[in-house]
Amino acid sequence: MHELVQNIFAFLVDLGYIGIALALMIEIIPSEIVLAYAGYLVSREEISFVGAVIAGTIGGTIAQLFLYWMGYYGGRPFLDKYGKYLLIKKKHLDLSEQWFNKYGPGVIFTARFIPVVRHAISIPAGIAKMSWKKFTFYTTCAIIPWSIFFIFLGERLGSHWQEIDEIARPYLRPVIIAAVVVTVIYIAVQIYRRKRR
Repeated sequence: MHELVQNIFAFLVDLGYIGIALALMIEIIPSEIVLAYAGYLVSREEISFVGAVIAGTIGGTIAQLFLYWMGYYGGRPFLDKYGKYLLIKKKHLDLSEQWFNKYGPGVIFTARFIPVVRHAISIPAGIAKMSWKKFTFYTTCAIIPWSIFFIFLGERLGSHWQEIDEIARPYLRPVIIAAVVVTVIYIAVQIYRRKRR
């Protein structure tokens, strides 16, 4: 299975911008790996930095829209039954649904930077019939800095791009902390508004 994934990855990334977008859409390989490799291609001047960010943003957003529409049209029963084939664990779905129901649509942005929740947060947004325009806006706003960050690191690492997990970890901690802080502030504002009503 691992070898099959590697072969799919190698085939896709050889397609340039389209391959980067497709690799992010199918989500077999973590986005960090795909974007870091895109950065490596930038370092070799095979693609441009701006083009890689655009491809990463398009691919990442469409991948989340797939999950959103699954939640919108399939609902929770569908995802409980078939989510495992999409590598979506029930506990991740439970936590994401709890976050969305408790904290509202604004969490779509901040949750993108928080491990565990970020992979499945699109699904409860679909189940709750959140406006797809608002969902797309929040998602795109979160995916742009995520793409820039990993493409930049991949470009700096060059041929050592596969070390992205180890290199990115110290940088991701403050990002995750900031996302949690922003989420807490957002929650506090929501609670304050509810009390005033």
